[in-house]
Amino acid sequence: MTPGGIGLLMLGGLVVRRVAVHGGSGVELLGQGDLIRPWQGEGETSSLSRTTDWRVLDSARIAVLDHRAATRFARYPELTGRLVARAIERSRNLSTMTAIVNHTRVEVRLLMLFWHLADRWGRVRPDGVFVPLRLTHEMLADLVSARRPSVSTVLTELARRGLLRRDGLGWLVSGEPPEEPLQPKPGHTPGQAT
Repeated sequence: MTPGGIGLLMLGGLVVRRVAVHGGSGVELLGQGDLIRPWQGEGETSSLSRTTDWRVLDSARIAVLDHRAATRFARYPELTGRLVARAIERSRNLSTMTAIVNHTRVEVRLLMLFWHLADRWGRVRPDGVFVPLRLTHEMLADLVSARRPSVSTVLTELARRGLLRRDGLGWLVSGEPPEEPLQPKPGHTPGQAT
C-alpha cells in the first residue's frame, strides 16, 4: 500500500499495537471500526528511542483504503466525514485509556477498562454485558499497566464479588460502572498499585 492512501479500516478482529520507550510500554487495542496507518510515523527520527509492534489476537479483516478509494470517496463527502470521525474516536479511546491507567488501584483500572470495552464491543444480556474479547491475564495487565500476578489476584476478587468474570470466549461485566474510585473493604486492599 502506498502512503498516499487513506489507511486501513478494520472490519473485524482484534489487533494490539504496542509502543515501547526505554523499558516502558503502552498498549492499544484495535478492532472493528478503527482506522489505522501502520506505516505513518514509523522510522522517523525521534528524541526518544521507541519500537512499535503489532500483534493479531483475533483474525483481523481490513479494508484497504488506497489512493483509488480516496478518489472515489471524494464524490461522497459524508464518507470522508465518517472516516475522520473514526480517527477522532480512536484518539478519544486512547485518551480514555490514559486516564484509566492513571488510577492508583488495579481493581479500579480493570473495572474501568472492561466498562470501556463494553461500550465499544459489548452486548447486553440479562446477567450483565458480555464483552466478546479473548483477553488473557497477561494482555489485561498490559492494558492496565500492571503486573500479571496483581491482575490475576484482582480478577479472582472481582469474580468472587460478581462484578467481572470470564465467560466462554469473552468476559461478563455485571453491576454498574464505577462512577468514583471504589472504596476498599475495611482491612482489605486488593489490587494495590504495582
